[in-house]
Amino acid sequence: MVANTIGGVSFDTDDETGLILESIDEFVAREVEPIVEELGDTYTNPRKGHHENGRWTDELLEAREEIRRKSAEAGFYAMNLPEDAGGDGISPVTWYRAKKRLASHGGGLERYVLAGPEGPKPLLLQAEGDQREKYLKPVVRGEKSTAFGQTEPGVGSDSPNMETTAEKDGDEWLINGRKQWITNAPYADFVQLFARTTPQEDVGRYGGITCFIVERDEYEIGSYNNAVGAEGSQAEIVLDGVRVPEDRVLGEVDEAFYAAMEFLSLGRLELGAEAVGYSEYLLSEAGEYVTEREAFGEPIGNFQQVSAKLAKGRAKTYAADAAGLKLAWKMAEDERTIMDSSVLKWFATNVLWEVADAAVQVHGANGLAEENPYMDLVHQARVLRIVEGTDEIQLNTIAKTMGITE
Repeated sequence: MVANTIGGVSFDTDDETGLILESIDEFVAREVEPIVEELGDTYTNPRKGHHENGRWTDELLEAREEIRRKSAEAGFYAMNLPEDAGGDGISPVTWYRAKKRLASHGGGLERYVLAGPEGPKPLLLQAEGDQREKYLKPVVRGEKSTAFGQTEPGVGSDSPNMETTAEKDGDEWLINGRKQWITNAPYADFVQLFARTTPQEDVGRYGGITCFIVERDEYEIGSYNNAVGAEGSQAEIVLDGVRVPEDRVLGEVDEAFYAAMEFLSLGRLELGAEAVGYSEYLLSEAGEYVTEREAFGEPIGNFQQVSAKLAKGRAKTYAADAAGLKLAWKMAEDERTIMDSSVLKWFATNVLWEVADAAVQVHGANGLAEENPYMDLVHQARVLRIVEGTDEIQLNTIAKTMGITE
């Protein structure tokens, strides 16, 4: 009998995954921590790490890119992608565990060890011919970065109603519109940009949307969207009569929204893994603090109001991790995961929100201090409840799968 299995499904970390997780820990200690230490308060103080408009300083950008390149060279950065795209083809379960492990180091520059919004996503695997050499492979190698240009100022979660349009003009496409809250837009070498190419009335709500590769010198950066927890990371993209050639269509014309929907579960798996990892980090830090900090002659962890906060956080984090592993396993088995991904995204990010608040609370006034990471992760937790589908979208999706709503 195989230990810790139910119906042939193991809850153990296999040897290969264990080695990957240990190697990630070693990479962070060897390559990331010295960079963070050298940056000093340029990294820890947002007033010193950003320009007046919110843009990251050159020092922070160079540090991020160095981490990405070194991680790619070590084989970590995009190891979830297929081997023919430059990855290692690891399973969703191993990728989930790796993302969670990385997040358990905290919420800083460590996040660039594994590909995020700036890196290669499955949508980019649609690249063909010269597109693979010019766009896909350099991103996998950490030599270029990208962005996912879908969200718009007046549309938000209702993305099929996007107002950005692309019209065919000879052998080119003429693109007009605006995108907002686009992560990595200020620094990307190119954007995977969504535009409506056929009216909804002709093809239906989800049809008629095409993805284009738009290079950095072809669009303008509008205002920086300096959301708390994502300062300097997001910006508005302005497209005013941008022309791109036919060979910059990514995938099939009018089919981009359907293609993007296929990869929703992966994005939510990754965010769920990050939320669980951040929660574990905060619980570890807070647990150490409450056993050392004394009040009224004893450690504050002895007081029920303190210990209960962390115990509840541990229980909910445990449950969120179980939901993440279940989703990853179903993805590996090519099973339907619409409800599972929404459950994980909603539950794990809300657990992180509670845990981050509890970590600040048990630290008292120290929890509000600028030099510690607790408030930073409160801000990050708030961001994660919105990106990749808001709480409301996730709950609506779950209700639909239950047959409650249409």
